[in-house]
Amino acid sequence: MKKITELNIKRQQRPIKVVQFGEGNFLRAFVDYMIDIANEKSDFNGNIAILKAVPFGSLEMFNNQDNLYTVVLRGKENGKVVDESRVITSVEKVVDCYADYDGMMDIARLDSLRFVVSNTTEAGIVLDKNDNFDGLPNTYPGKLTKMLYERFNAFSGDKSKGLIILPVELIEDNGIKLKECVLALCDCWNLGEQFKAWLNEACVFCSTLVDRIVTGYPRGEADKICEALGYEDNLLDVGEPFALWVIESEKDISDELPLAKIGLPVVFTDNQKPYRERKVRVLNGAHTSSVLAGYLYGLDIVRDCMQDEIMGKFVRDIVVKEIAPMVKLPLDEVLAFGESVFERFENPFIDHALLSISLNSVSKWKARVLSSFKDNFNANGKIPTMITFSFAALLSFYRSSDLREDGLYNKRADGTEYVVHDDAQVLQFFAANSGKADSDFVNAVASNVDFWGEDLTKYPEFSDKVTEYVKAIKEDTAKAIKSVLGE
Repeated sequence: MKKITELNIKRQQRPIKVVQFGEGNFLRAFVDYMIDIANEKSDFNGNIAILKAVPFGSLEMFNNQDNLYTVVLRGKENGKVVDESRVITSVEKVVDCYADYDGMMDIARLDSLRFVVSNTTEAGIVLDKNDNFDGLPNTYPGKLTKMLYERFNAFSGDKSKGLIILPVELIEDNGIKLKECVLALCDCWNLGEQFKAWLNEACVFCSTLVDRIVTGYPRGEADKICEALGYEDNLLDVGEPFALWVIESEKDISDELPLAKIGLPVVFTDNQKPYRERKVRVLNGAHTSSVLAGYLYGLDIVRDCMQDEIMGKFVRDIVVKEIAPMVKLPLDEVLAFGESVFERFENPFIDHALLSISLNSVSKWKARVLSSFKDNFNANGKIPTMITFSFAALLSFYRSSDLREDGLYNKRADGTEYVVHDDAQVLQFFAANSGKADSDFVNAVASNVDFWGEDLTKYPEFSDKVTEYVKAIKEDTAKAIKSVLGE
């Protein structure tokens, strides 16, 4: 089989406009994929320099493949199954910061450079006041500060040479927190007020929200996919068709980064919080409010829930009737997002196990579902039926006294044994209270302020209704779900 470098691909020479901290699967199937399309469909005309910013790993496969690789997107979109591929040509060069410090600084001094992208995990945006300025700093904020300082000096503080920084780490206000780290390091390293002024006036630190499931290299399927493609690719990167990039900035950068203008799913805004709320409530909330009921019902993966007549209706109804109306965006937009979520859950190429989603469900219910519960109650003066049922399903899933070293053991109605994984104190609480009478058990959990941040028994009829649902789930989960759906 031929190699990807043997394909007849005409690569255009383009200036490097983007420096990217991280060579991982997500950035390659998300940002680099979008930049590649922008080069084809707009006048962006810019390539990417990737920095390997951690001491482990290798860039050998990039070098062997001339920085070419294939993104394969598989899933459902607009009611149709999607299985498409694209060879990415937007990566110009890759540099190991640890092996080639000078190469990293050369990039900092490029006249064409305009954007910084990063995905260094949630732990990457951290301030270490003892980070090393002499040589290569240890942290990502340290490396970024050092590069920005190099650029500031190389262009004598020219404000037109500032950069637009686009972190995609999955923490709230990632751009704001990254800028705080950089400014703090300026003080720690005594880099001067002129440099700090240049950072504030010439550079734009954006906070972003990203959404796309990227499963990466398809181990076990790679040979089959390469055979279908007709060439070998050791950097294959697989993801879902859905994508969303929300970019919040104080200055309008949409002309310089014309992704939305060519139809890519990018939103430029001065407030990304409603979009974050939409994702957490609709996507994550739909998962958390349904998977435990689905598992107790006898299903094992998300797709099966969507294709089952009873559970599929439950997932759709809880989103459409109780979650979406409470999101602070136009309802039609939220419902359209909900439809895209349903298609993602139905992805025929991803077997997303319900038990894997069940991890830490107590804190997830608080973070993803409780706000929808409270907004419904405040808006309608009564507890929402399906969200209340989801709470009962959580209690039923966790209800066991069989606590062992590796988790809380329980069984569903068909006899299948499963293990509940959560924080030790959470599991200990359930183990200690699960033997109580139904109403006492429900009251003990619902009144646990450490779990929910408040006493949920204060909501009228909540405890009684949850107790009723717990009993119904114990007797017949399918019948209980049907009852909640009004069937």
